[in-house]
Amino acid sequence: MKNLILLAVALCSLVGCEKAENTARSVARKTGDLVGKGAGEFFSGVGDGVRSVADGSVPDVLSAIASRKSVRKFDSLKKVDEVVVEKILRAGMAAPSAMDRRPWAFVVVRDPQQLARLAEKLPNSRVGNGAPLAIVVCGNLDNGLSGRGKEYWIHDCSAASMNVLLAVHGLGLGAVWTGVYPNEDRVAAVREILSIPDGYMPLNVIPIGYPAESPAAKDKWDPAKVHTDRW
Repeated sequence: MKNLILLAVALCSLVGCEKAENTARSVARKTGDLVGKGAGEFFSGVGDGVRSVADGSVPDVLSAIASRKSVRKFDSLKKVDEVVVEKILRAGMAAPSAMDRRPWAFVVVRDPQQLARLAEKLPNSRVGNGAPLAIVVCGNLDNGLSGRGKEYWIHDCSAASMNVLLAVHGLGLGAVWTGVYPNEDRVAAVREILSIPDGYMPLNVIPIGYPAESPAAKDKWDPAKVHTDRW
């Protein structure tokens, strides 16, 4: 796969991305690599991906982390495609979790009436600021660890949430993490609106959309908060 990626990048620079995609697919079929559905999925949009990397519109991991910011106002006229939403969810599910239990579940909210209800009950969530969708990250309390590790679902779902935020940023969208758990009133409101069953706990609500504002990223580096070997 690595060789095919390099081939696509090289061909894109030499003959153009559209021809590079066709050539790379042909190589994949002939060599037996990435055949069938896998090849189709891998090469779908490879031209756009190569162009984005080449022109710097897709940040590398460290740049993405440093440049990510909370977006609280969204363009209500621009919808987010289902393919993009799946990429975001796949990123969320790629997070680490204690003993690989993956105690997360995601509620994707697109219905305008449901978004309006969330905005009414959670006025600080920014769901009502034009976001065309929100993702609610929930913890499966019955699928985590037991005993002293019971609360690790919070760590696991927080890691998934951070992946969601970084994926959103990397895809050119905006989002903001708004807390639900452990505020009992917020938990009750989200649970009632989304019919979240017992055994699942809503951790947060993440409104997502194309930004209608351009807040500056914050440099949060503070060496005074770093300790070496001991406090």
